[in-house]
Amino acid sequence: MKKSGILNRHLSGALAELGHGDGVLVCDVGMPIPDGPRVVDLAFRAGVPSFAEVVDGLLAELVVEGATAAYEVQDANPEARALLEARFPALELVPHEELKSLSAGARLVVRTGEARPYANVLLHCGVFF
Repeated sequence: MKKSGILNRHLSGALAELGHGDGVLVCDVGMPIPDGPRVVDLAFRAGVPSFAEVVDGLLAELVVEGATAAYEVQDANPEARALLEARFPALELVPHEELKSLSAGARLVVRTGEARPYANVLLHCGVFF
């Protein structure tokens, strides 16, 4: 049994299958989930787990070379905007509709319990060497 890191067996296994260039969409409860990507739904109750908890947990285990979010987050969700700007200095912002289109190409979708708008980010996996 794992004693640290991500303990959810479905999420831990899905992360182990990722490679360089793969996309991971971390999304709120309202984001439409496209057909195709593997989905790990962590939502338990509104706000649990939070977007910040899941993003930080993933960043502790993944190499991320870039991230894309909806530019609407800037005005609609200042807390998510601040988190994304702090974690991803080169954050790419696109219209929300474009982020939804890009998410169809993700390899993995991790749904949080976040219930505030535009708390979504598409992580671009890197390589550790």
